[in-house]
Amino acid sequence: MSVFVWAMVGIALWHFAVLVPDRFYGGIIGAFLAAFGGGILTGFLLPTPGVPLENPPGIGEALWPIPGALLALVVSYWYGARREAARPAADRPVR
Repeated sequence: MSVFVWAMVGIALWHFAVLVPDRFYGGIIGAFLAAFGGGILTGFLLPTPGVPLENPPGIGEALWPIPGALLALVVSYWYGARREAARPAADRPVR
């Protein structure tokens, strides 16, 4: 159940990606994968590595994926914006 919570928190944070310009590496799907993967990764690693055995999950299981999902979104945005800026102006899509 904790893995489900981690995934849902990552997906919930991904929804805020529509509020910024689409410069994520891989577009909105890349942002989804980054938030999902970051939430799962930090949920698994924090506070101790592994899947907690408590059922139902506590509030901690909902808080630990937040930093990973946000960090993954920031890195995806930074890399995508940097990559777009490095492309020649003729190859950039018109916005």
